Amino acid sequence: MSNHTAPSGAVQAVLVQSEPLPENVREVRGYDFNDGVDYAALIQSLSTTGFQATSFGDAITEINRMLGWKLSDEPIAPDEQPEFVEPDARAKVRAKIFLGYTSNLVSSGLRETIRYLVQHKMVDVLVATAGGVEEDIIKCLAPTYLGSFGLAGAELRKKGLNRIGNLLVPNNNYCLFEDWVMPVLDEMLTEQREQSKIWTPSKMIRRLGKAINNPDSICYWAYKNDIPIYCPALTDGSLGDMIYFHSYKSPGLIIDIAGDIRAVNSEAVFAKKTGIIILGGGVVKHHICNANLMRNGADFAVYINTAQEFDGSDAGARPDEAISWGKIKMTAEPVKVYADATLVFPLIVAETFAKHKKNVNDEE
Repeated sequence: MSNHTAPSGAVQAVLVQSEPLPENVREVRGYDFNDGVDYAALIQSLSTTGFQATSFGDAITEINRMLGWKLSDEPIAPDEQPEFVEPDARAKVRAKIFLGYTSNLVSSGLRETIRYLVQHKMVDVLVATAGGVEEDIIKCLAPTYLGSFGLAGAELRKKGLNRIGNLLVPNNNYCLFEDWVMPVLDEMLTEQREQSKIWTPSKMIRRLGKAINNPDSICYWAYKNDIPIYCPALTDGSLGDMIYFHSYKSPGLIIDIAGDIRAVNSEAVFAKKTGIIILGGGVVKHHICNANLMRNGADFAVYINTAQEFDGSDAGARPDEAISWGKIKMTAEPVKVYADATLVFPLIVAETFAKHKKNVNDEE
């Protein structure tokens, strides 16, 4: 072997010839600030930036596909219902959008983004944790404050301050909530006894939205716009505490979870197409996905959370795992964004729902 010739094995190992890529593969390219500061162009450039920036851009595309779908895009099925045969009727049928969110996101300023979507009827079904309901109501009674992740828990406890990440909720807020909600629970118990009213978690949340009567509230707009909020873990929070205390003061209130499981599953079963947007994980993620199992999967899906799949948790599971269960369709193009929803979801809404609303208004 010559000292002037590289070893052939090394050459072959390093200089492996590439096969040509398909023509539709995107080239990596980020935003060029030489073009000035153009926020719309900056956000659009994220889809070709790579890593989670590309997932962010793909989530925008997927949600816009949800919003853009119409039944008139599909051929008429042989067994189509008569009311969905005419072109005008088919053009009015859109994908049913499920939005799930966790308690901490309502404690944060993301509450206003979610409220906007509900206020303008941009989503059809909500699934929340107990905190996602009660924190919305409590914020109508008293504010939540910015704090720090580093504040000492023992010192906060002495001061009656509850920490949620870098947010602070004075314990007095929950005292105000008790004062407000107990009369509502009394009314519910009276209606149960005198009118044989059957309360499910979603019917209870609807009553809370009516009672709070505050346009800052997600629950209020859900009540006004007849958008159901399902909460399979209703007692897992301050609401549960209040129901517990009420059971001593005035025992007998019954909340029927069986009625709601039928209702939320039916939302999916009888929809022509469904889209799911899930912020966070846990019970809201599984509840939405499981409802869509009843129709052999959602047609569109976006997850936004920071959970990893290595521990087998449902929160960390990627959309492909849901496909294996039949919770997302095999033909879908789902997206997971590994990110804090408070950071990315307002920007996603700006590029999807808000633009869609503006376009609809311009057409009208």
